[in-house]
Amino acid sequence: MTPAIRYLKHIGSEFKVHTYECNVNDDFGKHCAQQLGMDEEKVFKTLLLQHEKHAITAIIPVNMRLSLKASARAAHLKQLAMMLPTEAERVTGYKVGGISPFAQKRILPTLLDESALYLDSILVSGGKRGISIEIKPLELVRLLNATVSDIGEKRL
Repeated sequence: MTPAIRYLKHIGSEFKVHTYECNVNDDFGKHCAQQLGMDEEKVFKTLLLQHEKHAITAIIPVNMRLSLKASARAAHLKQLAMMLPTEAERVTGYKVGGISPFAQKRILPTLLDESALYLDSILVSGGKRGISIEIKPLELVRLLNATVSDIGEKRL
């Protein structure tokens, strides 16, 4: 059981765990959607951003690219940059491809793409490659005190 699942069980949150075979080394979210037979709009990826020494979590659908400009605006900062994978692993305690927004090493400010609010539920990483958590978007917002904003851009 991952820290994310343990945390959600401990607080009595309503969620569902999905497991799947994960044998890829990149594009984990798209692989998850394919393996679980889910629409890519419903499967979200967790990305780590940084501003100077501050870390921020961003959650967007796997079929979108993150807008750093929109993310910075939503976080009330001048600019943000993607965090290096090794640094993201150090900050969260999770491996890339399995970074959950829940039960990270530190509580980080979190941005959620507004498209999540149009769905009954979304999938986010469960804290390990091959494990996803299905949760209601408003429950995720409540638990993470997430800021909802238009931070995703459609891939061409």
